[in-house]
Amino acid sequence: MEPSVSLIPDRGPSGLTGDMRENVHQQPILVLGGTGKTGRRVVDRLTALGRPVRVGSRSGEPRFDWTDQSTWAGVLEGVGSVYLVYYPDLAAPDAPATIRAFVEQAVAGGVERIVLLSGRGEEAAQLCEQVVQRSGAEWTILRASWFSQNFSEDFLVDSVRGDEIVLPAGDVGEPFVDADDIAEIAVAALTEAGHVGQLYELTGPRLLTFAEATDEIAKAVGRPITYQSVSPQEYAEVMARYQVPAELVAVLTDLFGKVLDGRNAHLTDGVQRALGRRPRDFADYARDAAATGVWATEQPDRG
Repeated sequence: MEPSVSLIPDRGPSGLTGDMRENVHQQPILVLGGTGKTGRRVVDRLTALGRPVRVGSRSGEPRFDWTDQSTWAGVLEGVGSVYLVYYPDLAAPDAPATIRAFVEQAVAGGVERIVLLSGRGEEAAQLCEQVVQRSGAEWTILRASWFSQNFSEDFLVDSVRGDEIVLPAGDVGEPFVDADDIAEIAVAALTEAGHVGQLYELTGPRLLTFAEATDEIAKAVGRPITYQSVSPQEYAEVMARYQVPAELVAVLTDLFGKVLDGRNAHLTDGVQRALGRRPRDFADYARDAAATGVWATEQPDRG
């Protein structure tokens, strides 16, 4: 027997009742990787909006660790939405199974919306996307290109300071995307109804080879910086010298071999669709990053 119309609750554009929408608005938003490149930007924006935020990280309270399932319940308690970022990368062999276990626990505990940060051209990442899409929660997928901020907030910082960037990337064009654009879209997807069920493939506004990106950084800092393309094995040896964790080196080397084969050498309209504006250009990123002094050859003493 079907219920009468009077028993069916009024639902807004998101499919939630008025009471449910109010509940979601008051519940904390869990930001995994909340101290990382996109995560901390998402946290800052949500905080500025006055939304309750819980940062999921190994240094957070409560602590969250992807490799320790006993830490998951604490960060999920009372949460309504999740910005899901997986470490070290969705391309890691154990990622799909781990994502599935986490998402099942999250949805069973009452999480109603999941925004997943994914990667372009990664078959394993697409398996994780499917887990989220089939979870029963409202979902948005952010399938992103190589972050511009990898040059200033990650393992390439020391390379830029040393005036030589070494990567197994050849001369393939990459549509570098700005982490600020990703964070802005993530916040919209976490707090608004219009992004539910959307898969946004995110790129910058133009293709650049890594040599061309290096030239843009060199212009911004006002000194010569060279780019050298090496084999994956040579790259792993360089990263080891910079003390990059072995697990991250393995993932990065695998990714370089797979996604920098030309499959991602095209632009998409994901940022335009999500935000109604053009994505930020790499030259603007390089200029602003250089102005912070992050690439200065002599770093100030912070001790």
